[in-house]
Amino acid sequence: MPFLLFFTLFALLDFVILFSVGGQIGLLTTLGLILATGFLGLHLVRREGAATFARARQRLELGEVPSSELLTGAALIFGGALLMAPGFVSDALGFLCVIPGARRLTGRILARLNLSVRGMAYAHRSTRAGGESDWQADSRPGDGGRDSQARDGDHESPLEGDFIGRDEPRR
Repeated sequence: MPFLLFFTLFALLDFVILFSVGGQIGLLTTLGLILATGFLGLHLVRREGAATFARARQRLELGEVPSSELLTGAALIFGGALLMAPGFVSDALGFLCVIPGARRLTGRILARLNLSVRGMAYAHRSTRAGGESDWQADSRPGDGGRDSQARDGDHESPLEGDFIGRDEPRR
């Protein structure tokens, strides 16, 4: 529900600004700007997409996982969709996702926001003996969301992404 509300308010703001600017500079100029940003965005998405695909292919040939290229590709798809939508706010956000320097800056800002959110209290689900589950807060970042039984050492099997190497002694 919050996403739908955000999307609706974003679209409303985008159209209000589009119509306000259109009222000031005229219909033909506004349509020209919208078409120009769409074509420029399409050109940038094609160019950056081809470069990203080439880097991903090169990393795959080296046996590496192209994770940053996958994120870049997702940003390009999202930015391209925003640039195809009519509106100046969506175009501005679309260019932030498509232009390489702006995309890196946006990625760093989002990474910092993510780290600050990770530092806050975590909520995870624990199961009681009766099968009921409740949500508890835990302020231990980096524990991977494991439940309290696994943290206390009562649980020895690898769960939820734990990896026990051959040379590593068991806990």
